Amino acid sequence: MTKHSKNNTASSIFSYAEYKKLDYGTKKQRLGNESMRRFDACALCLNRAREPLACNEGHLFCKECVYTDLLTQKKDIKRQKERLEALKREAEEDKKRARQAARDRVLSEFEKGQLGLAAASNTTTTSGSTSESSAVNPLKRKFNFDASTVETLALEAEEAALRKIELEQIEGLKAKLPDFWLPSLTPTYTSSGDPKSLEDVKLQTTCRGGNPAHPLAMKNLIPVKFTYETSSNPDSQQAMCPSCKKILSNNTLIYLAKPCAHVTCKTCTDTLVRPAKQCVVCDTTLKLDIIELKREGTGFAGGGMAETSKAGVAFQG
Repeated sequence: MTKHSKNNTASSIFSYAEYKKLDYGTKKQRLGNESMRRFDACALCLNRAREPLACNEGHLFCKECVYTDLLTQKKDIKRQKERLEALKREAEEDKKRARQAARDRVLSEFEKGQLGLAAASNTTTTSGSTSESSAVNPLKRKFNFDASTVETLALEAEEAALRKIELEQIEGLKAKLPDFWLPSLTPTYTSSGDPKSLEDVKLQTTCRGGNPAHPLAMKNLIPVKFTYETSSNPDSQQAMCPSCKKILSNNTLIYLAKPCAHVTCKTCTDTLVRPAKQCVVCDTTLKLDIIELKREGTGFAGGGMAETSKAGVAFQG
């Protein structure tokens, strides 16, 4: 067999090896059991939960991990609020400085007009008209200004000067071209961690176990008590249902009783716990305080994402 026949790619279909070498199209791969997080693992550290706690949506955490995460979120919220207040104060100071500059410009232009240093074109044109008007009508019109009129005219002059200053600043910034090599001069540069408005500040701590995230507070965390089989080695102990003694896994739907924190499988929950409204371990009275613990399914289970895909650019001839 010649070398060309081994590397032949002119057939009407792709071989398996050729398909794996493609850089376009959607790639799919089934996830195995080793790619899934265990049902009793923490959603943050991915290890077996130590002193497990659960949120109202059924996401499981270590006590230390979730407390550390919530405290970190609170500190971040406080820092963002302080930074937002600082930005607001800076904006107010910038407005005050701009208005003061406009007021100074109005006063300087008024002083120049009083000293005869105004534009020559205006003075020459108005001089002829004033002489003619004085020759025709020697009596001059008198204007009576009250305090409100003077304040209104002053504000209008300040606003006009402020708009003129803003236009001058815009024209000055046009000469400064953006630089795509310096991060601080890129067109879309924003300082990291600086909120622009109150909407950018997260006001409530959230649960990191679910997507999308939902609000979570320390007082809403629920303790979880797993029942483990008796074994000499504590590391090899497996969680089981306290009623039917079934070993719990990602293939099993698991339910938590909030008042007593005991965990049972779906079969025992539907046949024993819900009809009697009572825990099978401690006989605690239950109402609607039963939530499902979230878990990821194995590669062949429907409880979680059994297959992942990667979308690429489609081939176009």
